Amino acid sequence: MSIKVYGIPTCGTCKKAFQWLQNHGIEYEFIDTKENPPTREMIQSWVNSLGSSPMRNTSGQLYRALGDEKKTWTDEQWIEAFAKDAMLLKRPLFVKDGTAVLVGFRDEAIREKLG
Repeated sequence: MSIKVYGIPTCGTCKKAFQWLQNHGIEYEFIDTKENPPTREMIQSWVNSLGSSPMRNTSGQLYRALGDEKKTWTDEQWIEAFAKDAMLLKRPLFVKDGTAVLVGFRDEAIREKLG
């Protein structure tokens, strides 16, 4: 099983996820989305798996700065926005064996998807 975790090292939620993974003996590869932004193709496959709505970092300043038109955006418009700035992506994002399986960190959800 191959698990990749996308996020930023300073993110508190990412740190909680790393701790959970370590505590459960789950090996993972961390990808810093600031240093290595995901490609448009990667984002497209993540949206295909999870939908664009759960992938939105709604607590970020960048998201709030987008304005009201974001409420009517299509998945395609969100993919473009995520590709332009990975800080719009909710963190952490978990990819298991090449498929996005979870975004964000909740103990019960990660247990179900990765445990």
